[in-house]
Amino acid sequence: MNRLPKYAALLLFLSLPFAPALAAEEMMHGEESSPFHVVRFQIDGAHNHQGGLLTWEGIGSIGGDLEKLVVRSEGEMQNGHVERSEVWGLYSRNVSEFWDVQAGVRQDFDPRPQTFLVVGVEGLAPYFIETGAHAFLAKNGDLSARLEQSIDLLITQSVALKPHLKLDVSANDVPEREIGAGISRVEMGAQLRYEITRKFAPYIDLVYERALGNTARMIRNDGGDPGDLTLRAGVSFWF
Repeated sequence: MNRLPKYAALLLFLSLPFAPALAAEEMMHGEESSPFHVVRFQIDGAHNHQGGLLTWEGIGSIGGDLEKLVVRSEGEMQNGHVERSEVWGLYSRNVSEFWDVQAGVRQDFDPRPQTFLVVGVEGLAPYFIETGAHAFLAKNGDLSARLEQSIDLLITQSVALKPHLKLDVSANDVPEREIGAGISRVEMGAQLRYEITRKFAPYIDLVYERALGNTARMIRNDGGDPGDLTLRAGVSFWF
């Protein structure tokens, strides 16, 4: 029986009794004690050499400045078929002015169901670079990590350019998921968005994805293409 999700859920559950004490600590420091929530979502479409491509990315949180619960989801569909999808559930604790430490669970549904324990950090690196670095431990012992970085560069009060980078690393080969040891995938892009309001913005995003090393070799052996360049159009919003 798979006990990993149960243990991770138990870890999150056991942290809840500490919430009143944390709220009191916030009040002592003059911080807002009532919880608030934020939901951000973006969805876009493109056409690549395989046909229609749809990708999504969303994040929601509830809590305060000191601690919060975070849910993330991202994935992609190719010609109406879900190629990749994952959902995260994290407990996030602020440890410095710009950084949170996070722990929880990630559940992959496609291409193969898999559950991971997650630990990492998220915050603002020097030069206002938004950064997330997380490690993942699967129930069978597979270890991997992901680095994500982006920065908003304002062109006008309504137009912004957002360069972004995502890097996946694996400690070992996972042939059933077409993942090789080392740096397995890199995604680089430049998103240009127009903010109709602060909460609603259409955008275009030029994205280059590339599998590397053993991952690229596995994809080629399966008849696939390890690299893809797409121009995507979509919308982002938050509330």
